[in-house]
Amino acid sequence: MSQTPLSGRVLSRGMLDVLIRAGLIAVLVMFCFRIFRPFLDLMVWAMILAVTLYPLQTWLTARLLRSDGKAATLIVVVVITIIMVPTYLLGAAIADSAENVLAIARTGEFNIPAPADSVAAWPVIGQRVYDLWLQASTDLTGLLQKVAPGFKDAGIALLGTAGRFGAALLVFFGALIVAGIFMAYGEQGSHSAVQIASRISGPDRGPRITALCTATIRAVAQGVVGIAFIQMLLIGVAFVVKGVPGAGLLALAVLLLGIMQLPATLVTIPVIVYVFAADGATIASIVFAVYTFVAGLADNVLKPLMLGRGVDVPMPVVLIGAIGGMVSGGVIGLFIGPVMLAVGYQLFWQWVKDVPPEIASGGQAQM
Repeated sequence: MSQTPLSGRVLSRGMLDVLIRAGLIAVLVMFCFRIFRPFLDLMVWAMILAVTLYPLQTWLTARLLRSDGKAATLIVVVVITIIMVPTYLLGAAIADSAENVLAIARTGEFNIPAPADSVAAWPVIGQRVYDLWLQASTDLTGLLQKVAPGFKDAGIALLGTAGRFGAALLVFFGALIVAGIFMAYGEQGSHSAVQIASRISGPDRGPRITALCTATIRAVAQGVVGIAFIQMLLIGVAFVVKGVPGAGLLALAVLLLGIMQLPATLVTIPVIVYVFAADGATIASIVFAVYTFVAGLADNVLKPLMLGRGVDVPMPVVLIGAIGGMVSGGVIGLFIGPVMLAVGYQLFWQWVKDVPPEIASGGQAQM
């Protein structure tokens, strides 16, 4: 009877120790997260790039360079060069075009031909386009004064988009450099990932979960880059056949937009407008406009076909994860969403199939 209060005090003291330790751990985790939070996007991108490019690094190490560090460095330098060269050329072309437009505006030598009468017969928008075109050919100054507020808002939005693009490009380059460091220690990193997954989900499931995450990231990344490349070919061929100025540069811009998950219509619609302004509403221009616009939307059809390749889960799971992750988390969510949904799908079905023997035998007996 006299030991009961003592055991209660011992139990209370032990519970208090556990709560204090748990609280200190929670505080430590919170502070670590706050310190690491500014680098979270960078590190996630670095991990995605490292997982995606590691097979190439392994191939280079085995066939050519015989050094993980040299192969990773070569990949980083080549990728940065591939991205920087077309980006610089695109920026220089835009700057030259803007300078030419300003020079023409100062001299007043720019003349817009009058529209053909057939433009007014276009369905829905024909009369409005005809009126604007006619005013532009007769009173360009008055038209510019009328639409100047809209151009101002569009210019501000364009500058904001360019600023975000520049910041995203810097983050990408930083993540690529960190990914090169990850790839240089790829074997240790892979072993550590298996250890962490095994510690969380058990030694049997850890390697399978790690392999599933790796395959999902690579499938999504290859699908994104592959779709962007296909779009570049489809649209680039149309630009070259039609004789659009700077067709190759514009095709590279389509590739970059596709990799960044931005719509190719940012390039195709201005080009379509230019072709109609230069050539008029001819049959060739209409065919070019329809084909180019449809090619710019081809990713909506190709993504369901390519995103789930090589992943040991149904394709709709990966597709839903990619779409939902993109909506909720942006471009990074495009990769994190399928990984999380694929892992959850696998764990759920392992739990469903992992029936205790006594329950399984009881169910069979009842049958």
